[in-house]
Amino acid sequence: MDPKRYVPAGILLVVIIVIQLFTALFEVNYYLTQLTMAAYYSLLVIGLSMLMGYAGQISLGQAGFFAIGGYTTATLTTLNLVSHQNTPFVQFMSKGGLITSGQDLYGKAILYLSPWIAVIIAILITVIISVLIGIPVLKLKGHYLAMATLGFGIIIYRIALGSKIFGEADGISNVPGFTMVPGLSVSGSFSARVSNYYIAWGIVIIGVVLLTNLVNSRVGRALRYIHGSEEAANAMGVNTSRFKVNIFILSAVFASVAGIFLTHYNGGIGPSEASVMKSVRYVAIVAVGGMANLWGTLIMGSVLNFLSLRGVFGSYDDAVFGIILIVIMIFSPEGILKVPFIRRLRSRHASA
Repeated sequence: MDPKRYVPAGILLVVIIVIQLFTALFEVNYYLTQLTMAAYYSLLVIGLSMLMGYAGQISLGQAGFFAIGGYTTATLTTLNLVSHQNTPFVQFMSKGGLITSGQDLYGKAILYLSPWIAVIIAILITVIISVLIGIPVLKLKGHYLAMATLGFGIIIYRIALGSKIFGEADGISNVPGFTMVPGLSVSGSFSARVSNYYIAWGIVIIGVVLLTNLVNSRVGRALRYIHGSEEAANAMGVNTSRFKVNIFILSAVFASVAGIFLTHYNGGIGPSEASVMKSVRYVAIVAVGGMANLWGTLIMGSVLNFLSLRGVFGSYDDAVFGIILIVIMIFSPEGILKVPFIRRLRSRHASA
């Protein structure tokens, strides 16, 4: 195991700490809110980077998986079980510590499923749906695959927008915080702003380290063969279908986990999170960072999402990401870090 592969993760950790100290020193802690949200969106795009950059499969349905995770945990943790508290099932769950009690906005007692159980169920549902979608869809290639995943994303969006259980156009609000361990909770509480910042970026670091290890393993080599030539990979004995489906599932889980944590952090989720333009945005970010460049994708994802969340692009937000995608595809299809000027700077730094 080459320890050098973990150096970027160490640098990222230092940068995260420095940024937090900077916001505290200059009393601009409100930036941590957008930085935390940007971290969860970045978790999604590094998962998509694996699918696009290494497996060579484009997906316009990642917003759908994000919404599946977010809506599932939001629905299960806001469903009041008080009227069913005497049923054997709820009593059994209560004895096992799987039911949480609390009060609503009007002070009335409520019972809801533990966020831990909701999170596990959300991930399981994501895996099942990604398998059911991935097996038939990944037999397609090129724009056929893109259109199929786009169709999946539209279906999820329309279900979220039109279903009463999901709050229709209003979405789901009053989602409780996710207590990971006593004293450490994912929520939008101002008092927990700093801890939530570190939780979010800690999850991102874990995710990127896991993917880095995957890239540098036998699986990573097989994926690069598939990206280079699927026919040649098959000839070499690589089970291309299995690898593509597995990476599709992995990228879906990353998107779902991002949706789960961001939903608990924001205290709700709306149908806009499942919109087609969200999926286009994620593809644009991966394209800017570099299809097979996890760190480039993470950097650009963090920067662009932060600027978007701060409202820098205003009402032209979606248009900006569309323009970025077009420009990158025309002038630098390998990502902004592969632009000749930047490439020369990197080579000079490496040789210094």
